[in-house]
Amino acid sequence: MATTRDPEATRARIFDAAVAEFARYGIAGARIDRIAAEAKANKQLIYAYFGNKAELFSQVLGRSMVDLASAVPVDPDDIEGWLDRLMDYHAAHPELLRLLYWEGIEYGSTELLPDEAQRQKHYALKVAAVQDAQDRGVISDAIPARDLFFLLIAMANWAAFVPQMSRILAGSEDTDRDRLRASIKEAARRMVARQDGAGQDGAR
Repeated sequence: MATTRDPEATRARIFDAAVAEFARYGIAGARIDRIAAEAKANKQLIYAYFGNKAELFSQVLGRSMVDLASAVPVDPDDIEGWLDRLMDYHAAHPELLRLLYWEGIEYGSTELLPDEAQRQKHYALKVAAVQDAQDRGVISDAIPARDLFFLLIAMANWAAFVPQMSRILAGSEDTDRDRLRASIKEAARRMVARQDGAGQDGAR
């Protein structure tokens, strides 16, 4: 077992092990013993650093969301480029969508999340960026900003979220994946295009 001589390194190992464990088994199925073994850390350190299993999951997901926000900031002035970067990120980090999937199963649509207020603030900033683009006339305001943002990330994330459905419906070859990505970006372009032809659509 690792000692506490390097607490930050121990925390990092625990965090990485927890990401993998929760992504594979969810909250109910995850085991602190397995996380401790994978991280080569004393199980009591996990409780000391992160709290109980639900608190550990909340911190793991929260940190993962912060990492995504830092790596792929919302860019309503370049919707297609942003979607490209978002899809690339999820292809490289499939664990984030799996964590969100398990969270949905565990908490459903009515039970309050442990950090729901903070999550709302997190997404409010993203929605505000979309709203600002609508206010500036860069993209269409036909769909409310929060709904538009939800629809855009749903389109971008769904293939990575359920890869088996992407394979069945769109195909499994590289050319199929490229075609699907192009279709997603085309759908997004039409969704945000202003009817007067200005903004992103008019710039083409």
